[in-house]
Amino acid sequence: MTPAQKNEAIEVLKGKFTQYENFYVTNTESLTVAQVSKLRRLCFDANVEMKVAKNTLIKKALESFNDDKYAPIYESLHGVTALMFSESPKEPAVILTAFRKTSQGKPVLKAALIGSDVFSGDDQLKALTSIKTKNELIGEVIGLLQSPAKRVLAALLHHHEQKAEGAAAE
Repeated sequence: MTPAQKNEAIEVLKGKFTQYENFYVTNTESLTVAQVSKLRRLCFDANVEMKVAKNTLIKKALESFNDDKYAPIYESLHGVTALMFSESPKEPAVILTAFRKTSQGKPVLKAALIGSDVFSGDDQLKALTSIKTKNELIGEVIGLLQSPAKRVLAALLHHHEQKAEGAAAE
């Protein structure tokens, strides 16, 4: 790779890190070409962008931000690295979990950055699948807000029906 190509690759990575506040760092070393193609297809279908890059270029791109939140990620930059970028904090974890059922537990999760939180190690995958998305949280809040209103309306309706029954009995 020429220095110009390396700089271009770093700029592309910087753009991705700026565009997405969530990304996963995985080790795809032991996957076959067919498995990598299948994983890419799953990612594409779920609006997750997968990019294989050299560890040194990833590190240089992250270091250019001068942000300490990326420091724990540096330890995971070894072996063959594939990055998974997503608007959803949990979609890559869901994809990896489902994919691993047919690929002997591969690829391995090295790290993930969700907002400003770093999750390091493959043992964090289960926790990442249980993260609530923005839409799930909004739905829960709306449900909680509607619940008291529904109870009040039900009580008023019940009270109104009892009055109507009492008036009809007279």
